Amino acid sequence: MSDTDTAMIAGGRIRSIVERIEQLDTEIAELNEGKKEVFAEAKGEGFDVKVIREIIKLRKQDKDERDEHESLLDLYMRAMDQSVPEETAKAA
Repeated sequence: MSDTDTAMIAGGRIRSIVERIEQLDTEIAELNEGKKEVFAEAKGEGFDVKVIREIIKLRKQDKDERDEHESLLDLYMRAMDQSVPEETAKAA
């Protein structure tokens, strides 16, 4: 096989891979557009989109991971509530 034959075989394979990736990128863009439309629909019906996004994020986690996250969030919030803000401490 000459260098020309090798380049043509590899070139065809590369073209195939690139075209498949481009097709997937097109499909992803279409799916993302559909997702935007669903969020717009939810917003139009009065739902808080930020909360819906948070629900989706939480549903992706398993129960143990979600429980750990909630425990840490609660712990950090209580720690903040119990601490004295620096500005208040300096004024006193």
